[in-house]
Amino acid sequence: MGEPRHHCKLWLLLLALAPWLHASTGAATTFTIANYCAYTIWPGTLAGSGTPQLSTTGFELGPGQTVRLAAPPAWSGRMWARTGCVFDAAGAGVCQTGDCGGRMECRGAGATPPATLFEVTLGKGGGEDFYDVSLVDGYNLPVVAIPRALRGPGACNATGCLADLNRSCPTELQVVYGAGAIACRSACEAFGQDRYCCSGAYGTPAACRPTSYSSVFKMACPRAYSYAYDDSTSTFTCSADDYTVAFCLPTSGIKESDAVFLGAQIIGGRGTGAAEANDIAPPA
Repeated sequence: MGEPRHHCKLWLLLLALAPWLHASTGAATTFTIANYCAYTIWPGTLAGSGTPQLSTTGFELGPGQTVRLAAPPAWSGRMWARTGCVFDAAGAGVCQTGDCGGRMECRGAGATPPATLFEVTLGKGGGEDFYDVSLVDGYNLPVVAIPRALRGPGACNATGCLADLNRSCPTELQVVYGAGAIACRSACEAFGQDRYCCSGAYGTPAACRPTSYSSVFKMACPRAYSYAYDDSTSTFTCSADDYTVAFCLPTSGIKESDAVFLGAQIIGGRGTGAAEANDIAPPA
């Protein structure tokens, strides 16, 4: 039957994005976070145990805007996007999905499920990075992560979820707001049962197997984690000096944009993040 359409589109987008990815300098790894959604999102970041928080842990990103964040060697953590947020002048508020303690800056708070997560552990001294896109905590937005290989093109693989799972989410997993679903819960969050959470008697890879619910996620997004022990097809390794993390990436291609280094200098042109005219499209 061949690979799912979303899987094929991901490969085409990887080829199309290769010229767009920017080199970074020094030992730090750069994360380029891009919003291709038609609405504003609020990305959040959370450092893993023993590694420092990044220069920002939460910020607003309008449609077409791009921001770059620098991370030190051996940094580990996760990134996600919040939606439907309202914050006051002091940065207090609430988000419909992905909320992190009711603040613009997450400050060590993780995403409230459901949220699509990009997770990464950077190598030290040229060692390999480990990275994945996870639906274990549910789904709220499409996200694709593309590393730029240190050892030349083709040494690293893109991963992510291009599908709009909110449209295909089983009714019992839907988070509904207004006229439709705005997020899709994991079966673990929805039902709290060990067999869905890979806990208790199901706390080993041998005992915790895919379920009908995790299979919905896996069929739509073959490279993303669909449940806790989905390692073999969902964890990727490479040596990279930068990553593009793109939300709502269009299958028709992207436009190269200016980017702003948060916590550092403005990079490129006006630094507004507004899309420029250098179109990049998947090959025919």
